[in-house]
Amino acid sequence: MNQSILTKANEIVAKNTVMCGEYTGQLCTLALIDEDGFPTASVIAPSKSGGIEWLTLCTLLTGNSAKRAAKCSRASVSFSSAEHCVNLVGEIEVITSPEAKRDMWYDGLSYHCAGPDDPNYCVLKFTTKRYKLFIDGEEAEGTL
Repeated sequence: MNQSILTKANEIVAKNTVMCGEYTGQLCTLALIDEDGFPTASVIAPSKSGGIEWLTLCTLLTGNSAKRAAKCSRASVSFSSAEHCVNLVGEIEVITSPEAKRDMWYDGLSYHCAGPDDPNYCVLKFTTKRYKLFIDGEEAEGTL
């Protein structure tokens, strides 16, 4: 395993999360299985991350992402640009605890929710099981 490419992947994910302090405005692609068993993809801003190991996304309980995650925990997240592609495969869970909702809240969510106590607001937590990376012309894949 190339530690350099893993370090770069962790930096890319961290820089592309809203609460990192250096957020670039980039979105990630979240792929889930729909009610008919087909993969679906949507773009979303991750709120926090632990590098490529885990990340959280904020959404609505009544939205497709939360409904699909509740029915099937298999998911994939991708961060891509002309210079890199960070593909993560793992499991996702819907979290509705008041503590998690307050911890993940950021001002941009007020466009969609009344606040961190909004009953329709939830947090999706994605945990990586395996990855495939292409960064600076180098490739790496593995499991966590």
